[in-house]
Amino acid sequence: MQRNVLLPFRSTRQSTIPRAYSTRITEPIVSIKNATFYRQHPSAIAHTAGTNPDIFPNLTFELASSSPKPEHWCIIGPSSVGKTTFFEILRGQHLCFPPTARSFPYLSGPEIEQKDHRLRTPSRAIQYVGFSGKYGGGIRSGNTTGAYLSARYESRREETDFSVLDYLKGNVELNPSNTGSEATRDHASLERVIKDLELGALVDMPVGNLSNGQTRRAKIAKALLGKPEVLLLDEPFMGLDPRTLKTLPPLLFNLAAAQSPRIVLSLRPQDPLPDWITHIVHLDPELRVAHQGPKNKVLEAMKREEPQSRKKTYQMLYSREGLNRRHPISPTFGFPIVEMENIRVKYGDKIALGNWSRTDESGHTSHGLDWTVRRNSRWGVFGPNGSGKTTLLSLICSDHPQSYSLPIRFFSLPRLPYPGHPGISIFELQSYIGHSSPEIHSFFPKHLSLRRCLESAWSDTFLSPPQLTYERDVRVDMSLRWFEPDLNPSWAQPSNPPKVKYPDPLAPPRKRLILHANKNLDLDASTDWAENMRFSDLPFSGQRVALFLRAVIKTPDLVVLDEAFSGMDASLRDKCMLFLTWGTARVFAEPRALNALRACRLEPKPWPKLDAPDLKPEEAIPGLSEEQALICVSHVKEEVPGLVRQWMCLPQAEGGGEVRFGELRGPLEVVVGGWERIWSPPRGLGRPKEKNDVEEKVPRKRGRPRKQRDVEGKEAGDLERTGRGTADGAEGSQPP
Repeated sequence: MQRNVLLPFRSTRQSTIPRAYSTRITEPIVSIKNATFYRQHPSAIAHTAGTNPDIFPNLTFELASSSPKPEHWCIIGPSSVGKTTFFEILRGQHLCFPPTARSFPYLSGPEIEQKDHRLRTPSRAIQYVGFSGKYGGGIRSGNTTGAYLSARYESRREETDFSVLDYLKGNVELNPSNTGSEATRDHASLERVIKDLELGALVDMPVGNLSNGQTRRAKIAKALLGKPEVLLLDEPFMGLDPRTLKTLPPLLFNLAAAQSPRIVLSLRPQDPLPDWITHIVHLDPELRVAHQGPKNKVLEAMKREEPQSRKKTYQMLYSREGLNRRHPISPTFGFPIVEMENIRVKYGDKIALGNWSRTDESGHTSHGLDWTVRRNSRWGVFGPNGSGKTTLLSLICSDHPQSYSLPIRFFSLPRLPYPGHPGISIFELQSYIGHSSPEIHSFFPKHLSLRRCLESAWSDTFLSPPQLTYERDVRVDMSLRWFEPDLNPSWAQPSNPPKVKYPDPLAPPRKRLILHANKNLDLDASTDWAENMRFSDLPFSGQRVALFLRAVIKTPDLVVLDEAFSGMDASLRDKCMLFLTWGTARVFAEPRALNALRACRLEPKPWPKLDAPDLKPEEAIPGLSEEQALICVSHVKEEVPGLVRQWMCLPQAEGGGEVRFGELRGPLEVVVGGWERIWSPPRGLGRPKEKNDVEEKVPRKRGRPRKQRDVEGKEAGDLERTGRGTADGAEGSQPP
């Protein structure tokens, strides 16, 4: 499989903080010399049984306290390969052998004693801030979490709805001690951190109402108030929109340049690499350090290890699910599932969604969002953090209290009862919706087993008994077997795997990793392992896969994926997208030879299908059908399924812009300039015509006239419009 190599991220701001690099050589903060780590003591029995493998054997690493030249480290690796474990080792966790191989010389010196003697403890001097959700990713991950999803949207505030200022001061306990927190006593540090991280306008806002980018700034500010020597930021860019992604790296650079504190990042290969990073540690999936050293040398080594890339023409013709740029999508849309008219969500004087107006040709002015989602429509919803995307989805899923009072119709019926109709209950409505989101991940009971997680798709609530049948039970078994290599840590390849048929040896391959190809599928394998594995035992990416399967397994009328693929590594994300598109009908396959790639022509070829075993009707899981609708929310282009054909971009809530709608004539991945057009303001607002505004350019094929190539290029382009959002071929859906 082709992986993405990190490219430097160029910051647009210049730091105003002077660099604090010293020419005086001091002791390092962390010094690790030829050390091997274990989670448990490496006794003979545990080590022989393979239940306590070694972690980062023969590791050598040094984090300097000061250096003549800037030295900023970044840990790079896919999800669930040990980045968090590496940070834990830097903080003094896990057993080190030999014990003297890891030391903290600077923390034992007189300089730290003069600052604060409590910083002698590594866990105090080296602070960790995680954003994934499993390791303190939620800002309310303590003992006072909300009771239910809709609590954040209610006007009445509970005692546990603490403000950002309370969170920064540490006043997040129902029975706080009389001594108070350090942040309360140090008002100067509190004011400085609020100013540096631009939190002044948010101090009175409940922490549950913060957007993704605001939550990250609040968590970093909380850690800075402890005045650590080192700040470890675990995947800080995950889930951020492109605009916020441009402001956070310069903010982190200001902290790193002043070395107050020293910043160490961990990133995924698909994340942008800030240009101020100077050194990299590259981890492999086996909890080993693959490369370590200056940034340029490590990036060159990573690039050399990349598998041979496909021709550029294939990247323009095929999406990661095997959909070519002319993949047929039925233009016929069915019965409306969700209908919104003049939707505007307000909290007092603040408008969270629908803060725009428009005037039609007849002079009539309307306010708010008009949007219709029909069967067989495939919507992508985009917008900056805080633009109201989560609020919009909460209206659809009836988690928002205002979904009862606003003019929203579900299946052409209103929520509230009227004469002759009893109304639609929340349980009945949610039985037609499959939903995966960071909010569900935060509230989902971690003590449930993996199998119980998937079965809860047929439950009214997370903990209520599921309504299972034989067919549903078989579908759960099939899903677990399909994803067992990714979810079961004890999985072993079957001895007699079924074969994968290659319809054409020259078929253009999109994936080369055979690990996730389900020729490893064993229909007779037991799924008891899912009964014994708790949801909390899964890594973060595994938890996201489980919630994704929970959303699609029951074939709901409406599939809502709110950043469902965020946090997954590239191969697992692509496998989930393939499952969403084709179900169990297709798998990723390995090419017969690399020469086949070079010999391929540009004509579309069928993708490899699962030839054996033949699945029974109750065992086969279909992909997204024409009777279903899809709503996908994402800030990353690679996390948008290739099935998406309609898109909506919401403006910033306080910006006063207008919502924009558009259509794609092919998968977003292969539409050149499509992603930039979605996030760019329309030309009518003063933006000049740019290079990406032209129709998509198609690779030249030999033997075809130029006129034919131009026609095909128009088929792959996308259209943009403003106004009412429809998916039924009516208003605004025809090319201009």
